[in-house]
Amino acid sequence: MENKRPQKIKIALVAPSMKNVGGQSIQAQRLIEAFAGDENVLITLLPNDPDLETFGFLQRLKVIRTIATSLKFWWSLMRQIPKFDFVQIYSSGTTGYIISTIPPLFISKLFGKKTILNYHHGGLEEHIEEWKLTAKPTMKMFDEIVVPSQFLVDVFAKFGFEAKAIYNFIDTEKFVFRPRRPLRPVFLSNRNFEADYNVGCILKAFGLIQSEIPEARLIVAGYGREESELKKLAETLKLKNVEFVGRVENSGMPKIYDRADVFLNASLVDNLPLSFIEAFACGLPVVSSSVGGIPLLVENGETGILIEENNCRTLARETVKLMENAPLAEKIISQAFVESRKYSSEKVIELWRSFYQDFSG
Repeated sequence: MENKRPQKIKIALVAPSMKNVGGQSIQAQRLIEAFAGDENVLITLLPNDPDLETFGFLQRLKVIRTIATSLKFWWSLMRQIPKFDFVQIYSSGTTGYIISTIPPLFISKLFGKKTILNYHHGGLEEHIEEWKLTAKPTMKMFDEIVVPSQFLVDVFAKFGFEAKAIYNFIDTEKFVFRPRRPLRPVFLSNRNFEADYNVGCILKAFGLIQSEIPEARLIVAGYGREESELKKLAETLKLKNVEFVGRVENSGMPKIYDRADVFLNASLVDNLPLSFIEAFACGLPVVSSSVGGIPLLVENGETGILIEENNCRTLARETVKLMENAPLAEKIISQAFVESRKYSSEKVIELWRSFYQDFSG
């Protein structure tokens, strides 16, 4: 008898589409591309932010837009989920969890499908503690929990959940390493313009840096609700050589990293920032606030510089000190590059492949 080829594992991946560029959408797209053409695994995106092409005018009406988008999302889930073996749901915290995680969970259970919670938000502890009615009871309904960092594994364990860590990953062929000898005073911020990422602190720190290094430049990549406020802040601070490059597609980010020499971050809540791994791979030393899972990714003085939360003055001071200490900068760049190899697509994809095979068994 002829041996039959085993059927592909069909996975519905519920996640943001690339129209909203961010860590989750980028990782979802990379995961889909990594398994494209695979003999054993087929991953299909079910976007949690579907377009309203037919009713474009609704995009201008915030409340109605949210309702209409949710209805389209739920209808898509009802039609599509029965076609798949199981459902993997990318999730952030709080309101996003209510809107984008609970509906696919309930609909998956309605059709008897196994589910994976792929949780990405650094504010997990606050989410569980402050959203008692919706967080923990629904998290118990998932068959597996997968997170991109040991930090989130530990937080889940604190609340009695077992989670598995499978890291975020990058395409190391696209993010090319360039030695920075010496460091030029060209800085990069690559976080979206939301309160948790505290980009305003970067602007304030850059003002202090520029008072000591007048030729310093800052590239600000990102978009979001605080865009107008941040641009006004740059004007108020009378900053020079600040370039807001706006939303940059993932394919364009390697060129942005190549233009800069130092990566600055001042987030208030964080997990395992994909942008840090990309900076490591490209040769940019990272100077960052030490919050959430960042200390598990960045070892202070070895693979980056860590400072206390929301201290713009210290961020500026430690950045200037790094600029003046070439041996330290070279050590950090070299060791961070080695660290970035842990997040290569080849290694992480094999972890996902093994997980999918075990989960579907």
